[in-house]
Amino acid sequence: MPENTAASFRYTRLADDLEARIRDGVYRSGEKLPSLRKLHDQTGLSITTVYQAYIELEKRGVVVPRQKSGYYVKPLLDRILPPPETQQLHPEPKRVTVNALAYVIVEDMGNPEFLQLGGSTVMPELLPFKALTRCLRTAPLETMKRSLMRYEDPYGNTELKRQIAKRMVGQARQAMLDEMVITSGCIEAVNLCLRAIGDAGDTVVVESPTYPWFLQIIEDQNKFALEVPTDPQTGIDLDQLDQAIRDNAVAACLMVPNFHNPLGFVMPDEKKKALVAMMVEKNIPIIEDNIHGELYFGGQRPMTLKSLDRKGLVLHCASFSKTLSPGLRVGWTLPGRYAERVRRLKMDSTVASPTLNQAIVARFLKEGAFDRHLRRLRTALKNQVTNMALAVARYFPEGTRITAPAGGLTLWVELDRRVDGLKVFHEARRQKISIFPGAICSTTDRYRNCIRISCGYPWDEHVDAGIRTLADIIAVQCRH
Repeated sequence: MPENTAASFRYTRLADDLEARIRDGVYRSGEKLPSLRKLHDQTGLSITTVYQAYIELEKRGVVVPRQKSGYYVKPLLDRILPPPETQQLHPEPKRVTVNALAYVIVEDMGNPEFLQLGGSTVMPELLPFKALTRCLRTAPLETMKRSLMRYEDPYGNTELKRQIAKRMVGQARQAMLDEMVITSGCIEAVNLCLRAIGDAGDTVVVESPTYPWFLQIIEDQNKFALEVPTDPQTGIDLDQLDQAIRDNAVAACLMVPNFHNPLGFVMPDEKKKALVAMMVEKNIPIIEDNIHGELYFGGQRPMTLKSLDRKGLVLHCASFSKTLSPGLRVGWTLPGRYAERVRRLKMDSTVASPTLNQAIVARFLKEGAFDRHLRRLRTALKNQVTNMALAVARYFPEGTRITAPAGGLTLWVELDRRVDGLKVFHEARRQKISIFPGAICSTTDRYRNCIRISCGYPWDEHVDAGIRTLADIIAVQCRH
């Protein structure tokens, strides 16, 4: 064998060996790989050969170099398993009856005995608890007194709205301060916006599958849900949406174009433009849930539908629950031409959101540490989603499909059609593991063989064991 061919074989074989160990979870996403010297000592290969192996892994997109630090495992969200298939639906308005399991999942989220793979929550250790408590501790006494002993402006703390408006440069066209309403989390923002549009008996378009609490809101407002097929990689089928709004009197669309829950996709920019143009033509408002908008895994924050809105037809909703603190319950909406109605509904329901909570978030944002925190959080979540996806690929039965999220903190898993996700849910719950059955994400029976897994908790042996247990539960059903 010629010398150059032998050298090529040696570094390629080492690269293959290292990649296999990465995909098997020996080296985890974000973890530093052995130094050139250490691998030289371990393998007996020359430092040049080891270096060439790392260059090969970098070309494959498996590792990334850091200056003066070494090589690190790169998050691998593509090519792990095939994506789920888009379901074939016949869109028609339906009455909604939310599965009672939704409430069970919420209850389990507060149970410390459970491995939390169900609720879409970020582990407290990844959130800036110390910085938030410092904001509270160092606030002037007079400010604290004012916060505790009076009602806040019904539409929100002025300083908080100003800080949010600064962060939304490029995400909205209209003047934001007058339009913005602070809410108790994103779900209240969505609820208020949907109440502001139309009446009982109206039809609301949702993506399929969708976030189950959207269905719950639609049910509680006595409206109809019209599910439109949604591609796990690019979003709602615009051709079928166009046909659906031609065939039905649609009052509103309720969508998550960025880091969709549960599918995790980002709708391409051109598709967003086409969607907004289609709704403007029909004068149909869009409620845009952008709660995961800051949790992008790429280089920049994705475009919002609100940034394309020239008619006030996009009602933008978001919150700090996934990025800062779920317990503070600070969210907001930019409801466009429906602002006056949303303000009225906000006053009717809660008068105002808690004063102290708003003051703490405003102070934290003003201090300027939020972006630094977000960079750390995005890196952690990208690694956690990758480690979870690789574990599913390792342990789950053949035929499993998963999404490749571009952000957020959930994985949508499509299982063999023999598997009943509800049975998996109940058996996992008996073993103190909380998951999210796909059946509650739709008014149809199309997602019974699907589950959603949350990746908000750092990867460790406990999580790994939980995924193996889930795999065993699923494998039993595959054999029947």
